[in-house]
Amino acid sequence: MSYMSRAWRAAAPWRSARPFSSSSGPTAKKSVPYQKTLQAEGPCEPSRPPPASAQVVVVGGGSLGCQTIYHLAKMGLRDVVLLERDRLTSGTTWHTAGLLWQLRPSDVEVELLAHTRDVVSRDLPAETGLHTGWLENGGLFIASNKQRLDEYKRLMSLGKVYGVESHVLTPSQTKDLYPLMNIDDLYGTLYVPKDGTMDPAGTCSTLARAATARGATIIENCPVTGIQVRTDDFGVKKVHAVETAHGTIQTPCVVNCAGVWARALGRLAGVHVPLVAMHHAYVVTERIEGIQNMPNVRDHDASVYLRLQGDALSVGGYESNPIFWEEVSEKFAFGLFDLDWDVFMQHIEGAVNRVPVLEKTGIKSTVCGPESFTADHKPLMGEAPEVRGFFLGCGFNSAGMMLGGGCGRELAHWIIHGRPEKDMYGYDIRQKAMSWWAHPDVAISLPSRRFHHSLTDNNRWIKERSHESYAKNYSVVFPHDEPLAGRNVRKDPLHEELLRQGCVFQERHGWERPGWFSPGGAAPVLDYDYYGAYGHERHRDYTYNRLLGDEYTFDFPPHHHIIRNECLTCRNALALFDMSYFGKFYLVGPDATKAADWLFSADVSKAPGSTVYTCMLNQQGGVESDLTVSRISPGAQGSPLAPAFEGDGYYLAIGGAVAQHNWSHITTVLQDMKFQCKLLDCSEELGMMSIQGPLSRAVLQEVLDTDLSNEAFPFSTHKITTAAGCKVRAMRLSFVGEMGWELHVPRADCVKVYQAVMQAGARHGITNAGYRAIDSLSIEKGYRHWHADLRPDDTPLEAGLAFTCKLKSSIPFLGREAVEAQKAKGIFRRLVCFTTEEKVPMFGLEAVWRDGKVVGHIRRADFGFAIDKTIAYGYIRDPAGGPVSLDFVKSGSYELERMGVTFPAQAHTKSPFDPDNKRVKGFY
Repeated sequence: MSYMSRAWRAAAPWRSARPFSSSSGPTAKKSVPYQKTLQAEGPCEPSRPPPASAQVVVVGGGSLGCQTIYHLAKMGLRDVVLLERDRLTSGTTWHTAGLLWQLRPSDVEVELLAHTRDVVSRDLPAETGLHTGWLENGGLFIASNKQRLDEYKRLMSLGKVYGVESHVLTPSQTKDLYPLMNIDDLYGTLYVPKDGTMDPAGTCSTLARAATARGATIIENCPVTGIQVRTDDFGVKKVHAVETAHGTIQTPCVVNCAGVWARALGRLAGVHVPLVAMHHAYVVTERIEGIQNMPNVRDHDASVYLRLQGDALSVGGYESNPIFWEEVSEKFAFGLFDLDWDVFMQHIEGAVNRVPVLEKTGIKSTVCGPESFTADHKPLMGEAPEVRGFFLGCGFNSAGMMLGGGCGRELAHWIIHGRPEKDMYGYDIRQKAMSWWAHPDVAISLPSRRFHHSLTDNNRWIKERSHESYAKNYSVVFPHDEPLAGRNVRKDPLHEELLRQGCVFQERHGWERPGWFSPGGAAPVLDYDYYGAYGHERHRDYTYNRLLGDEYTFDFPPHHHIIRNECLTCRNALALFDMSYFGKFYLVGPDATKAADWLFSADVSKAPGSTVYTCMLNQQGGVESDLTVSRISPGAQGSPLAPAFEGDGYYLAIGGAVAQHNWSHITTVLQDMKFQCKLLDCSEELGMMSIQGPLSRAVLQEVLDTDLSNEAFPFSTHKITTAAGCKVRAMRLSFVGEMGWELHVPRADCVKVYQAVMQAGARHGITNAGYRAIDSLSIEKGYRHWHADLRPDDTPLEAGLAFTCKLKSSIPFLGREAVEAQKAKGIFRRLVCFTTEEKVPMFGLEAVWRDGKVVGHIRRADFGFAIDKTIAYGYIRDPAGGPVSLDFVKSGSYELERMGVTFPAQAHTKSPFDPDNKRVKGFY
């Protein structure tokens, strides 16, 4: 018998360098700690012949595949087929730990997890009369320090919004609950009584039973050998059929739920699936007296979990040196790898410290199997842009069981209705492909909604980011953390100039964008050191990493005063913001105005020289984007600043972090509507500087060769002019609530124009400022951030943006019918601004209380330095189910709950700063 203490000593050299990857296949047969698996011996004939056609074919019989076909059938589709190359659960699902934790630092994920729990604990037993193997033994999160417990308290507050019961326990209370636990180093714990575990075989077989009862077809031992793709008359590639060794199924829709094998399945259709395979392991102990009925444990600081396994424990976690599985075997089904103790021993140390009896407990079995991981630790879902009708449901980062129910339902809704019901932006995958539409001489390049092609085509970036996401899976999620892996991929033209001036960069969608400016000098981001794994030497005296570490807090960060100075300089004098990472697109051509009328909720068909703030909506009236759209005239020569075109033209400026999402949304609509126009991406060719503040006119008048008076250059207009001898497009706009101009500048001229502005502004007290200042200034003014205040499941009416909708005109636009229907029915949730008198840091996810009842949670929060208050925005509902009118908002008494503590709050129906919009118009 192997004891944990003996294994610990035997693997003493585990700190030595380990291989980065492995090409090994499965080892001799091993067991998993479940009474039943679906593995079967015998002939490998399909369980039934494939049909000639189907509405949807799901490939992969693991958690996601079974959940997806179950929800497709439940939503009314009968002609749906699931193909599994071996038996259900083979590959990864069969050996998964099956844990379900209800609380995550994301409101959407809390909802997804809640649905999974409902499916396995309530819906499936009610529908089939079968037990899925659900065990509700509770979950216990361990905190060894204040920061960790603060994170858990944030989860507790969010849980109250969704009815998830949880309790913060003292060390002694934790000991009463879990007598075998060592509490000497505990700071506290979070106990969630209704967490639990799922049995993979029981869950998947019950899902299959329920799906087939509704008319779905499930075929095992039927590997897919090909995907037929055809190109329609407009040049759009679409799924046509699925080929198997036992017949071909004609279908317009394939769902890739193949897990680790999703990349290979994608290649059959010409679709790139950016995930990597890694070894992921746990060990199962011998019997432990007194462990029965104990909750599952997550000790994040030790990077280890302890799962109740009858009268034993399963012990696993996330190590800093995982092994990549480079050559994925097609024949791997119910196999496992030999456990590399040198890699795994770090989990044993943490487990023995937390439950000391483990030191003398035998190890009954080891389970090391393949799992798929992604660069941002989020699943890959949605329709692939390379091929219409090819959907992804893979890359679940060892969370496929717990997220399976919620994601399976969203994926089914996506397939049937064209979009998910919830905000799945963080999971949506759209990779770069080439699609031809309207005319053969008109091309649209379709990049990822989530990852730019320069990232997904970069194997180094994928491995680095996937490693860091894996290694930091149990790290505290701090508000201002940034990745160290995969950096410096996309730099704007001012990068080196700002780096020398102390810029501390953030990373968004591959771009290095200014976060804030340190007075301590340059803080470059260095090449990734894998946290010292795989023989890499860790960086020493790494200034950037040290500055990040200083901000690992849920209090005001130590650089709070620096950001305050950037904000107040902008309010009182002027600041220059480098916003070059913005997406900069042109929509041009004969049907450009038709397309603009349909795409944009506001009326953008103004005279050239006008700029309009608008939204783009989906069919349900949800906000897919907010952006500025400027009407332009054709350029004489044609350049990134003023392209030549025939017909009408519009210039679109969009936040860089969501630019790819916008590009994908626009191109999909243009395809569907068959508009004759082009979408051009000049994001890399143009820089963008925003000069904002009461002194901006005085400074820019020295630099720009045009009259900047209110009469000559009013708000929401633009023109091409000269700055420092260079042609630029100047736009009078603001995202911070001050008078100011954006300068859109050809890349080669950016440094020259920047230096001219800084030189002219020096005697006026100009400062560089970053996005941390923008976040504060914009929330203070009440400007929205897409995917914080605005999401695809929020409407303009709910978000206070009714003014962006051309409802008084007769012009149809995408989502108009939904918005009009909501306006007639009433608004049942509304975005509200709150301020607190007490200066307390908030970051989002705080619960909103109204008259003693939870009515919502905060989406976005920051500190407003001009009003000297914490500002928070969140959507609220009426607990009685009625509409949320402005009178309802004004009549309540509010509190915001932060980490279990409530703070009195005031609700505002207008921006608390400059509510009359005088400053942006130049009236001070």
